[in-house]
Amino acid sequence: MAILHGEYFLELIIIFILGLTSGSPLIKVFNLEDMELKESVILNGFSGILDDGQTGSKCDIGNSSCGFHDMKKLVLCEEELKGIGSLNTTCQLNTSLQFDNDVLITGEGNLEILSHVSVGCPFAGCLISINISGDLLLAEYASLLAGTLIVRAGNLFLQNNSFLKTTALGGAPPPQTSGTPLGVDGAGGGHGGRGACCIKSDGKDPEDTWGGDAYAWSTLTKPWSHGSRGGTTSREGEFGGGGGGRVKIIARSILNVNGSISADGGDGGLKGGGGSGGSIIIRVPKLKGTGTVSARGGKGWAGGGGGRIAISSYSREESLNIFVHGGESHGCTSNAGAAGTIFDSVLQSLIVSNNNLSTLTDTILLDFPTHPLWTNVFVKSCAKAVVPLFWSRVQVRGQFSLLYGGTLSFGLSHYPFSEFELMAEELLMSDSMIKVYGALRMSVKMLLMWNSEMQIDGGGDAMVGTSLLEASNLVVLREKSSIYSNANLGVHGQGLLKLSGSGDTIKAQRLILSLFYNINVGPGSVLQAPLEDAAKGDLAPRLNCESPSCPEELIHPPEDCSVNTSLSFTLQICRVEDITVDGLIQGSVIHVHRARTVAVNAGGLITASRLGCKGGVGKGHVENAGAGGGGGHGGQGGDGYLNGVSSRGGEVYGIADLPCELGSGSGNSTSEGTTAGGGIIVMGSMEHSLSSLNIFGYVRVDGESNHQAAGNQSATNMGGSGGGSGGSLLLFLHSLTLGNNSLVSSAGGHGGHVGGGGGGGGRIHFDWSNIPTGDEYAPLANVKGTIYTRGGMGSDGGHDGKDGTVTGKECPEGLYGIFCEECPIGTYKDTNGSDISLCQPCPPEEIPHRGTYISVRGGVTQPSCPYVCLSEKYHMPYCYTPLEELMHTFGGPWLFGLLLSGLLVLLALVLSVARMKIIGTDEFSGPVPPPHESQIDHSFPFLESLNEVMESTRTEESETHVHRMYFMGPNTFGEPWHLPHSPPHRIDSIVYEDAFNRFVDEINSLAAYQWWEGSVHSILAVLAYPFAWSWQQWRRRKKVQQLRDFVRSEYDHACLRSCRSRALYEGLKSVPATMWYRFIAGLNAYLRTVHRGCLRITLLPVINWLGTHANPWLSLHGIRVDLAWFQATTSGYYQLGLIVNETNEVAQPTSLPNMGGTMTIEELSNHQTVQWQGGQQYTAWSRRRIGGGIGGGIINLYTLPSLEDRKDFSFPIYLILRNARPVGHEDLVGLIISILLLGDFSLVLLTLLQFYSISLAAFLLVLFVLPLALLSPFPAGINALFSHVPRRSAGLARVYALWNVTSLANVVTALIYGCYYYQIQSSSRGPQNLHAWNFSTYVATSL
Repeated sequence: MAILHGEYFLELIIIFILGLTSGSPLIKVFNLEDMELKESVILNGFSGILDDGQTGSKCDIGNSSCGFHDMKKLVLCEEELKGIGSLNTTCQLNTSLQFDNDVLITGEGNLEILSHVSVGCPFAGCLISINISGDLLLAEYASLLAGTLIVRAGNLFLQNNSFLKTTALGGAPPPQTSGTPLGVDGAGGGHGGRGACCIKSDGKDPEDTWGGDAYAWSTLTKPWSHGSRGGTTSREGEFGGGGGGRVKIIARSILNVNGSISADGGDGGLKGGGGSGGSIIIRVPKLKGTGTVSARGGKGWAGGGGGRIAISSYSREESLNIFVHGGESHGCTSNAGAAGTIFDSVLQSLIVSNNNLSTLTDTILLDFPTHPLWTNVFVKSCAKAVVPLFWSRVQVRGQFSLLYGGTLSFGLSHYPFSEFELMAEELLMSDSMIKVYGALRMSVKMLLMWNSEMQIDGGGDAMVGTSLLEASNLVVLREKSSIYSNANLGVHGQGLLKLSGSGDTIKAQRLILSLFYNINVGPGSVLQAPLEDAAKGDLAPRLNCESPSCPEELIHPPEDCSVNTSLSFTLQICRVEDITVDGLIQGSVIHVHRARTVAVNAGGLITASRLGCKGGVGKGHVENAGAGGGGGHGGQGGDGYLNGVSSRGGEVYGIADLPCELGSGSGNSTSEGTTAGGGIIVMGSMEHSLSSLNIFGYVRVDGESNHQAAGNQSATNMGGSGGGSGGSLLLFLHSLTLGNNSLVSSAGGHGGHVGGGGGGGGRIHFDWSNIPTGDEYAPLANVKGTIYTRGGMGSDGGHDGKDGTVTGKECPEGLYGIFCEECPIGTYKDTNGSDISLCQPCPPEEIPHRGTYISVRGGVTQPSCPYVCLSEKYHMPYCYTPLEELMHTFGGPWLFGLLLSGLLVLLALVLSVARMKIIGTDEFSGPVPPPHESQIDHSFPFLESLNEVMESTRTEESETHVHRMYFMGPNTFGEPWHLPHSPPHRIDSIVYEDAFNRFVDEINSLAAYQWWEGSVHSILAVLAYPFAWSWQQWRRRKKVQQLRDFVRSEYDHACLRSCRSRALYEGLKSVPATMWYRFIAGLNAYLRTVHRGCLRITLLPVINWLGTHANPWLSLHGIRVDLAWFQATTSGYYQLGLIVNETNEVAQPTSLPNMGGTMTIEELSNHQTVQWQGGQQYTAWSRRRIGGGIGGGIINLYTLPSLEDRKDFSFPIYLILRNARPVGHEDLVGLIISILLLGDFSLVLLTLLQFYSISLAAFLLVLFVLPLALLSPFPAGINALFSHVPRRSAGLARVYALWNVTSLANVVTALIYGCYYYQIQSSSRGPQNLHAWNFSTYVATSL
């Protein structure tokens, strides 16, 4: 049905309502032209109820008892609406309609407005209400237009380019509102946001100038106000745009918006301001589409403010666009109208968005509800919101977000004396700003800032409370975010405070950070208090410059960590677990209280430099016409000097062991270029010290340097001001780490040009807490950086400032220095104090020479300093080797040597007895005939026969010998054996000369050695001579065997002439074989006593025996034997041999006295007549030389003195190599050998033991430089000593002798190494108090 009203038509509606309580009817008259009352009627009509808004009486429209007096006629779809169908089924409107009055359309079916069809009431305030049970469809390019649109349907579908529109058709705004601007400024209208104004009022900031004001804050959750008209620029007409209308949509299921729903303000053009947006209410379960819902401000000379939208939907697609931004301003493009509000009733969230249009006009945020609390508030996209009411609280349950250029202001810039509260779960800021005029009490769980600012203006009034920002979990500033306050600021939390990087800052005049678990000041970020660039009106902390005493709160700070303006701190970090500094922390008085660890990483800086006193207790003086003296503190300031006038530097003040005074400056209040001293940094307190301080960057409290000349009021002083003195750095801590390139500095500033004096150095003190001692000690500091308290340099004749002080807490016993380190090794300290002179040297008589002092945890506190031996091989307490311990056990080296010698003699006797028991007397086996066949049984000792020497048992070979030829040469690899080519004259007659020469060539070729045999010998001679000797002997035996095999088997004796040979053979058969064997055996026995170096002495017994025993017996058979030398070689050697001659004389055997062969040559000369009968012939014979082509001569008593005995440097070795044993003293020699053998073995074991005690390298050097040189002699000697075979015994004895020579070389090597090692140890350890016998013990054991 439809009710049509004329322009001035009045209609009375009588509603009969039965009173349920009284039972009497209640009658109420309504005038539908009253828009407020009409709203109530129409709005509640969607639920079938009419409400009078006053008494609460309601009437069900479906009840027959309720009705309008003109609703008797039903409105049909085809008649009144010109459509097709019915409103109870489906009504399709295919013709555009325009109504002149309010329209009410109801039905049970569907309503479809087809394409390009427009239905509207295009008059301000005109109402169209649609209430149908089915769906409402607006096809493409269809429109529904009115001042107020109220739609209730099952579903509502707006297709592409269709729209529900109330733009610029709003009615009158609520009474007692100022939404429409007055005057002719062309300002925008206000509603949800203020309208813009492009004309600046005198004495007002742009932010304090606006057009139409905002209204309807209290109903923003259910907005139902018309927008306001914009102002005009001319009194000739109203050129401002109209205000936006109202739209209310309620759907039971779906609202699909692909077109637009708008309640925008009208455009005002260049002559008027834009109208403000209207109101939109949407209540629908599902809100879909890609269209637009808007209550925007209109464009104009100044833009209108945005309207208000309230949406209640449980499902809303993000593709739907919702706008409430202000209109653009043509007169001031940077100042659009203020944004309106969007309220989500389901999420209980408020959104203020200006769609990235810049504005200086505010959106007013008034009282926030307290029950229930809103969940979230979003101020974004260049929206500018303000909380103007004093003592306001902004509280939400969830997030308060400022995004994309959003701004939130608290208070008024010209009245910054109020306090505000902001309470939320999270405060998120991205590219946004918060401005506070007064003080802010913020309480959130997380504060996240991204390229955002928070500016707090306290107005310079001390009465304004401190701003407190509390974030219980997290405070993070990133991308050049900053928190700035020109008053006192406290930032509290229980989690992390992180300034991420460059540009992130927290600055205030007085700043306290407390209760955080961790504070991280990233690279390039800043914590600062006070402000260096503060304005004159800012509230600056007052420094205590005139008192030389330490403020009590620096040593014993309060526990509550509150911001107290009466305290001397400018920047305090209180009750924070860990502090990490990669950026800058700067303040005049910095105090870190109740923190656990502080880490200043590389690039990080904590500084109070140049923030101390301009004057102060140690102020540098300035004389007229002179330069300023430097400020004093820990060191005296340097005097200024200019034109012969000296200005005294500041005096020293403060306490070195507990410094907490500000540094002093130089100059005076009338001087330019006045310098300031350094400030104060205190970390920890007496009650709560830092657990650890790790510095890899910088901590500085330096004085200020001046590089400008100064002048006083009379312009007579053109000298430079002095440098400021260094401040105070007081550290209460457990442990300290100063990394490489780190710096802790309290240096004085440099004096100004033209005579300024340098500032004195400041003071640094390390107050260690609970210094551990004894086994619990751990190093307090690891210092690799620099600690600097130097004075500043004077300029142009000005004096340098004196150095300041660096002190540490008094150290307990055993520790010294600033960092309470352990006293140096070898010293002890038994008193408290820090001076290194208290560490006294340990008594040197209490440490052995192989001992070395060791460090003891906590230092040595007694004179008996602990020590250890140089190696684990030495045994405590005297640091002896096992050998030396053994010697010490037996009373020292001399007594031990005596006992060892006696033991060796005893063992040697036991060994000799065992040898005699095992092998008996020194008898030699061989093919000796029975005693009854011997005719000279006792004429000479029975040793070895010729057959034994030649390893031959065939007697017929001896009987066939005619002439013996001897090899020439020493039989070495360089000069092998060889035979001369000329046959001896004795066998000229029995050999063919040419055949003999061929025989000699073959023999010489067989006797020559191969080149590789000599090479092997040379290598072994270098590495181990005994092996070389054994190699030579083996090759010699192989060569002799080859020669023997050749002569016996291969040679056919073609050189012999048979007749002559048989004759000689028959001649030699006259001597019995047994006699010949005895002769050879006796001669060999004496020849064994002959050795080089004593030929003339040792050959006397041989010559004596031949003359007295051998020749008398052999002459019975016509044979005479003489000793001769022959076959001399080019190397100086010759061979001894026998000359066998026929003789017809017979001599009687006699004996000479002293048969032992010990007679001298003179004694034998006196007994010539006894030795041989027929002495003249003997004498003549003895002077003959051997002929037959063989060089040589007879050796007898006459020629023996002229016999040459060649000696060289190897003569002593030759004696050992030949190993000749005296005949008849074998047992004595065996005893001596046993003693030497045991001594050698003992020496070997003791030497190896000693060198193993010194080092494994020394042991291996002795053992392997000459391989097995110290171990082989013992088994070789044992084998030789107990051998049954005479010849093998002699060979092994020679091997033993060779190894003895090598062992001797190794002993010398060991001695040299031992002395060298001892010298190194002595020089490296310095002088030691040695025991009297230690060095001799060392040398003895080395041997």
